[in-house]
Amino acid sequence: MKEKKEVTFTEGSVFQSLVRFAIPVLGALILQAAYGAVDLLVVGRFGNAASISAVGTGSAFMQMVTFIITSLAMGSTVIIGQHIGEQKPEKAGDTVGTTILLFAGIGIVMTVLLELLANQIAVILKVPAESFDLTVTYLRICSAGILIIIAYNVISGVLRGIGNANLPFLFVGVACVVNIVGDLVLVGVCRMDVAGAAIATIAAQTVSVIIAVMVLMKHKLPISFSKKQLRITKEELKKILNVGVPIAVQETMVQISFLVINSIINNMGLNQSAGYGVAQKIVSFIMLVPSSVMQSVSAFVSQNVGAGKKDRAKKGLFTAMAAGCAIGCVIFCAGFFGGAGLSSIFSDDAAVIAQSASYLKGFSLECILTCILFSSIGYFNGNGKSIPVMIQGISSAFGIRIPVSIFMSKLPNTSLMLVGFATPITTVYGILFFLICFQVYKKKL
Repeated sequence: MKEKKEVTFTEGSVFQSLVRFAIPVLGALILQAAYGAVDLLVVGRFGNAASISAVGTGSAFMQMVTFIITSLAMGSTVIIGQHIGEQKPEKAGDTVGTTILLFAGIGIVMTVLLELLANQIAVILKVPAESFDLTVTYLRICSAGILIIIAYNVISGVLRGIGNANLPFLFVGVACVVNIVGDLVLVGVCRMDVAGAAIATIAAQTVSVIIAVMVLMKHKLPISFSKKQLRITKEELKKILNVGVPIAVQETMVQISFLVINSIINNMGLNQSAGYGVAQKIVSFIMLVPSSVMQSVSAFVSQNVGAGKKDRAKKGLFTAMAAGCAIGCVIFCAGFFGGAGLSSIFSDDAAVIAQSASYLKGFSLECILTCILFSSIGYFNGNGKSIPVMIQGISSAFGIRIPVSIFMSKLPNTSLMLVGFATPITTVYGILFFLICFQVYKKKL
């Protein structure tokens, strides 16, 4: 008998269900993060500090855009998961049709805005003069591919809602290979520098989406979807937005806070800016474990809530916390003690490596703490209670992370290690916030 590709969250071992789903999710996230990392790696080998700063800052902004899209798409993932748990495949099909048209409109608007505002975005981010034009070039090329980025994340969100994380892993794996080849050819051989890296990224994602559509046309899904359902269904739109908008607002505020930190560090000098750019690429990999945990918990909880199995949903939360923290301890050691070695992968410049390693020392405790926070976020998202997630994201970004980062950057003889320490301080606040929320929502959840 052929094994089902969709994970059944409502039956069997909680740990095994989460692991079977989380591993391909983590694999896909690793490969997705490899886009910007490969760009930085190749540009770091063939370019200079200005090129590294441009790719670091530009890709950080595009990562923010991608996270916002992914967060909004989480509304579709949760609603589809709940309909699957309720055994209502037609409703799930209505959600898919609504999702496609909703995100197509969002993609068109975002493309126009980002193309027009690329120069202003670089000004807001306080990009060093040496890398300003390169950063604008990177942003404009990547912005032209927003619809492709949205298409991939919508397809992945739908598949994860039905419990299939293997196909998104396959799609992003193809894209990663194409991106590596593109970077080596355009940056290494053709010497197109930052522009070549951006073009390679968009080309890779385009290939991934084409393959995804071709595969899905032949893959049988537990969703009843037809052409007539390719319309905006008001009921499903409301559900998607009720869950997705607060998550997207939360993620937007978090990412804006990191961009503010980026601008603070850009003001500290070119080496600090380049070092932070390298560190952020390493951090993007470090944060993949808690991100995969969050997505897995959201999908797990949504299906079990739909099936009326709330105790099993809660068990999934605590199982994910324990497993995530165990892995987080290992990653903490790698970031704290091996920061210089990890940074040397992306740059040969001793000053840039030293600045990157300094930031990682302050940041590394986040590897453990954030698994607790992200599991809690996933649990509330899966229950469709995303308002607390939004409140936590906004309050932590502007009440804790930014003020603490500014304070650390103003200290006498300050370093990137002190600025990096602002993130785990912020996460401690987030954990305490959700402890209070669990008590408030205890009966409702």
